[in-house]
Amino acid sequence: MASALSYVSKFKSFVILFITPLLLLPLVILMPAKFVRCAYVIILMAIYWCTEVIPLAVTSLLPAVLFPLLKILDSKQVCVQYMKDTNMLFLGGLIMAVAVEHWNLHKRIALRTLLWVGAKPAQLMLGFMGVTAFLSMWISNTATTAMMVPIVEAMLQQMQATSPATEAGLGALELSDKNKAGELPGSQVTFEGPSEVQQADCDRRRICKAMTLCVCYAASIGGTATLTGTGPNVVLLGQMHELFPASKDVVNFASWFSFAFPNMVAMLLLAWLWLQCVYMRSSFKKFWGCGLQSRNREKVAYEVLREEYRKLGSFSFAEANVLLCFLLMVGLWFSRDPGFMPGWVSLAWEDGKTKYATDATVAAFVATLLFIMPSQRPQFNFRSQTEEERKAPFYPPALLTWKVTQEKVPWGIVLLLGGGFALAKGCEASGLSEWMGKQMEPLHSVPPAAITLILSLLVAAFTECTSNVATTTLFLPIFASMSRSIGLNPLYVMLPCTLSASFAFMLPVATPPNAIVFTYGHLKVSDMMKTGLIMNVIGVFCAFLAINTWGRVIFDLDRFPAWANVTNIET
Repeated sequence: MASALSYVSKFKSFVILFITPLLLLPLVILMPAKFVRCAYVIILMAIYWCTEVIPLAVTSLLPAVLFPLLKILDSKQVCVQYMKDTNMLFLGGLIMAVAVEHWNLHKRIALRTLLWVGAKPAQLMLGFMGVTAFLSMWISNTATTAMMVPIVEAMLQQMQATSPATEAGLGALELSDKNKAGELPGSQVTFEGPSEVQQADCDRRRICKAMTLCVCYAASIGGTATLTGTGPNVVLLGQMHELFPASKDVVNFASWFSFAFPNMVAMLLLAWLWLQCVYMRSSFKKFWGCGLQSRNREKVAYEVLREEYRKLGSFSFAEANVLLCFLLMVGLWFSRDPGFMPGWVSLAWEDGKTKYATDATVAAFVATLLFIMPSQRPQFNFRSQTEEERKAPFYPPALLTWKVTQEKVPWGIVLLLGGGFALAKGCEASGLSEWMGKQMEPLHSVPPAAITLILSLLVAAFTECTSNVATTTLFLPIFASMSRSIGLNPLYVMLPCTLSASFAFMLPVATPPNAIVFTYGHLKVSDMMKTGLIMNVIGVFCAFLAINTWGRVIFDLDRFPAWANVTNIET
């Protein structure tokens, strides 16, 4: 039996890669309609994305090949989807993230915040989660986790190394008390049994599990708060522009942040409470800093953090310039078109309904600025310069070089987004979206809240097995068609489902942050599944709460919008 399974797994990739297109071919032969040919491409790509027989980015190139060959779209119409306004927005955000990582600004922010929060285990966990979530809003979840977990691990190892010395000190104190007590008649001595040592070891393992899990959970949660924080958010923006061109700036950086940031905070607090209940409930007082051993543990943790911060040195000129560019980008994003007041775009870059500057314009501007701003202070005192300083160029090297950017930017995600936008365009052009909408018309009798909840749970389950970007790319066009056919505001379904695509908490392979923390050896798969299942429920519940409360007000979800009308889209 084992040999048969190994034989099957040996040829699995070959079978999926070459046999799947042939098995799906009768679909096109028996029903040669245009929308069926489009469905053939989508099903094939979904299988390749889920199984990853070829890289995700390479699968994303299939529309550029198959859409022209199957006469769904011509090559020019397909290829233009791979570098849209949304791709430029995401690329600008990625380049900003590279600059932050390159000059270690993210590490300085993290350590400074943790030193301020305090070293009690419960507070420290909340501090780690808050810092990780904040950084994950601006740089990739993977990079944030890869930076934070070594800090957590160094702190845990130092605490473990100092615990025997603490126990030895406590043991000597007990022995001294025992001898004194022996001199008194009728005295009783309580000996420290092996159960207490086992309990201490169990508590240590629980702390390790909680501290590592909190980082990967916070990284996934934090990315949902900003439009460029994670791939699914960018996919939503691109799909809105593609499927509903008249929607314009309904979803922009400011509107998304005002909707998703409170949801992120609520999720973060509930996740912290859940981890406290699961891993620290047996010693709640101890983990809140009561007792000699807890104070020693706090001191060790604080010293580790302070030593890591000291290694960074003083705040450099380059870090100051990166921080300036970062604040400039965020400020321009928020003030471009805030909604409650005219933004700077209305000063000179708005003509009727046309807005010439978008969030992508800001991202491209700041990304370009990073290749211009100096990384060192320019020297203006020419008289006192040394011979080497005279030979050096007057203008110092820039904050970023193209070599560094080329190495660190994940270019595959740009192709992945482009492939998703090409699929959305193909669905509209072939009539597949209209066909799917008609099939879902019976859902009109189902309450909208129930539809949203069920679909959010479906996406949260599906994203455990495949890429979150691929998940949103596949599902959002279907949900948009369904919403339009039953007269429901598309954002009422698309927003919570986009958030749910980031709730991959159960499996080590579900998302890179989970895989990173799993490699440190503190966790078993059962630990992640047990804790992650409730985390998925918490995530879907928070998204459901957000869309039915403040989300209704921000996006006016109680009425069917004019931009979602089929006639409006066709014109």
